[in-house]
Amino acid sequence: MRRFFLDHRQLLRLTGLFAYLCTGTPLVANWLAERAQPERHANGPLLLWSLFYLLFGVLYLWLTNDLGSRRYLGSKLVGLVLMTVCSLGVGWYSHSGLSAMLIVVSSVILPWLVPFWPGVLWLALSNLALAPIFATFPEYNYSLWLALVQTSIYLGFAAITFVASLVASQQAEQREAQRQLNTELRATRAMLAESTRIAERMRIARELHDLVGHHLTALSLNLEVASHLVNEAAAEHVERAQTTARHLLADVREAVSELRQDDAIDLSQALRSLIEGVPSLTVHVETPPRFGVEDPRRAQVLLRCAQEIITNAARHAQARQLWLRFHAPQADLLCLQAWDDGRGAPHFRPGNGLRGMRERVREYGGEVTVERDRPSGFALEVRLPLGQPAPLAHAPYGGDPVVEVS
Repeated sequence: MRRFFLDHRQLLRLTGLFAYLCTGTPLVANWLAERAQPERHANGPLLLWSLFYLLFGVLYLWLTNDLGSRRYLGSKLVGLVLMTVCSLGVGWYSHSGLSAMLIVVSSVILPWLVPFWPGVLWLALSNLALAPIFATFPEYNYSLWLALVQTSIYLGFAAITFVASLVASQQAEQREAQRQLNTELRATRAMLAESTRIAERMRIARELHDLVGHHLTALSLNLEVASHLVNEAAAEHVERAQTTARHLLADVREAVSELRQDDAIDLSQALRSLIEGVPSLTVHVETPPRFGVEDPRRAQVLLRCAQEIITNAARHAQARQLWLRFHAPQADLLCLQAWDDGRGAPHFRPGNGLRGMRERVREYGGEVTVERDRPSGFALEVRLPLGQPAPLAHAPYGGDPVVEVS
């Protein structure tokens, strides 16, 4: 039986939505009471605080739609400001403490959009802004001091909600870091498996060449000598054995050559490990029919470049789609073209990740080029010399490419 499961982000969103709906109970009660009166008059304050309440709910649903995403951060901060204004408007026109409850609801979103200390300041100022509103209530004797005391009570509830959401956001970041480490570990494990496979093939090739080939050569020489020493009746059988030994020796040499040729590290599985489980990002990978690199160090460089590109697209560019295209324009050159649909970089400045990528590629005579005049998204190209005259993985690059979508 399949279990119903909600992650912490969905639970936070639903809990905040439930608190928001509960806060609107007085709105429904006042509306029903007004409808029950035989002579109804337009209630301007009820209409205004209803509009502020509904706008707050729309903003809450939008901002919590993808908690943790930094996409459209500026617009989300504006939405957070509007939520605060709407909560204060509800308190002013409803003449109640409902605004404080809405500020508690908005504190769910704070840790996901702003750093810790700005979030604390935002929370303190928004609750402090309630004091002048509460000071206008007759039940507080129009006293600012009593209003501040009441505000401090609501501030405590908002602080609890803020801290709970902060812990959830920190756990989300730690899980993402752990996911990246696990992804890197799986890719490295795939590389080690490929290296082990190649080493085993080379060992078998050496054993075939040194042992079986040596004995077959000795056998052929002994049969050659025997053909000159036996009588005519036995000579025919010796000649057949000699022919069989020559065929066996040719087969062994051919098998050794094939084992030594297929010594390129297959990067398909390692790339698949990198793109699995990347949250909120779909990675499209296009590779040649047989994708391998003979030099393990260059294969590692390619994997690190692909990993850095995926991380940047998901974390900094807030992209939804990422395309990675590997191709070999020359026999000794491999290119990686990458582009996404993120926010782009109109004022691009290379960070530590891109600088590290360039340093790795430069060690082998390659280069990393960033496409600066792209109208949207971000694009770059990695050109890595393979240091080998033969085609990559001893396989042609013609034919249709293999496309993998994650």
